[in-house]
Amino acid sequence: MFVSRDNPSPELLKGIHGFIFDCDGVLVESKDANRMYYNTVRETIGMLPMTPEEEDYVHAHAVIPSMQRIIPPEKMAEAEAVRRRIKFTDMLPYTTLQPGLVELLTTLRELGFKLSVNTNRTDSMEMLLETFELTEFFDPVITAAKVKHPKPNPEGVHAIMRHWGVTRQQVAYIGDTGVDEQTARAAGVAFWAFRNEGLAAALHVEDYEPLRRWVVACLA
Repeated sequence: MFVSRDNPSPELLKGIHGFIFDCDGVLVESKDANRMYYNTVRETIGMLPMTPEEEDYVHAHAVIPSMQRIIPPEKMAEAEAVRRRIKFTDMLPYTTLQPGLVELLTTLRELGFKLSVNTNRTDSMEMLLETFELTEFFDPVITAAKVKHPKPNPEGVHAIMRHWGVTRQQVAYIGDTGVDEQTARAAGVAFWAFRNEGLAAALHVEDYEPLRRWVVACLA
């Protein structure tokens, strides 16, 4: 479960009032969907599929910088026209819910924790939450479309903290990429890494069920 230590200290949970979750790679496994989405755009306009480095980039960043990264300027108008024809539902077969997530969210909510999402998705987030029946768990849900500066800028985290009326010492941010790590650091909140040992984090989480049991044990 925890890469950083065999027996995480309950002190890591002390004072935490709320959890902010990234979406892709954390709530859902969607790298295949992202790969299919952007490669469809590229291949339609006559480009080769993305490189592994480009796949990692679009997994973590908002759609506009992602398109700017993988599409040449002279092809951008054509690529945007293709992208806008792709439906979110076309990508659903390539998106799966992370195991143990619903049970974790249910327990956290029952224990009184606030839950939110801070994602670089834009217009697909609400539909994703509805599709996987997660809408009831999160308030607020911050997307790249709701801020002037998406992650790794801390604007979204700051908006969540204001909405909750909490301080940075009362928040833990759960993410799986360097962008999430940078976001948490910029906001001054604790960062918990999900399935990425290469990130600098207070806590490394491999699976949600052990995390759920640990939280319950800490508060028993």
